[in-house]
Amino acid sequence: MSVFFSKLGKSKKTVLLIDYDGTLAPFCVERDKAVPYDGVRERLDAIIATGRMRVVVISGRWTRELIPLLGLKTLPEIWGCHGSERLMPDGTYYAVELSAEATRIFAESDKWLADEGLEEFSEKKPSSRALHLRGVEEDIAKKIKTKVIKAWGGIARMSELDLHEFDGGIELRVPGKNKGDAVNTIMSEAGEEAVVAYLGDDLTDEDAFEALKGRGLRVLVRWEFRSTAADIWITPPGELLEFLDKWRNACG
Repeated sequence: MSVFFSKLGKSKKTVLLIDYDGTLAPFCVERDKAVPYDGVRERLDAIIATGRMRVVVISGRWTRELIPLLGLKTLPEIWGCHGSERLMPDGTYYAVELSAEATRIFAESDKWLADEGLEEFSEKKPSSRALHLRGVEEDIAKKIKTKVIKAWGGIARMSELDLHEFDGGIELRVPGKNKGDAVNTIMSEAGEEAVVAYLGDDLTDEDAFEALKGRGLRVLVRWEFRSTAADIWITPPGELLEFLDKWRNACG
């Protein structure tokens, strides 16, 4: 990793790509209380304040709920809903437009969740519907997950939507957009000379790791190791804070 930071310090173009939940912030059953680890905000503020580095948060969350959780002095670029949204630091906003079919199917899935008494576990986002089971008793979560996969799997097979599993839940979302697509767009804008790193923890971050293969440093950030395409593994919050300090020092 020392070779990477040496290269980083000499580069005129640097891009830090970071996932949110599980990476910058610990998972929390009450999702609106999942704030960053102590020390993360101060370090990101310092990195952004240099004006030398492009910082991009790429998350499965809706951008409008992510902004207050980040709590940064200067808003970085944010890609929300796995790349279906893009919010620039100047406030410019882009989002994938839903088709009439997708809108109809999401409405039907909302009704199904309500009828099944599962609405409390659901999250409505512009381009997806997610079911969160983190914190639910294991046996109950398993039964709910089996029921939802059967129902949403059928919907996905008969429609234009895709079904994805993530740590702690399931998501039905529009196809063609994932964190890897966001990384590819950012890399095309940054150019081949840019020094880039992506930090993520979840299965959804594997798309980003694959997109960055051979083009940057891929960092798995989580308490327990799992099979991954990442180049290195660090644990939060200590090693995460150390990584951010090294990034700031290399570019400061």
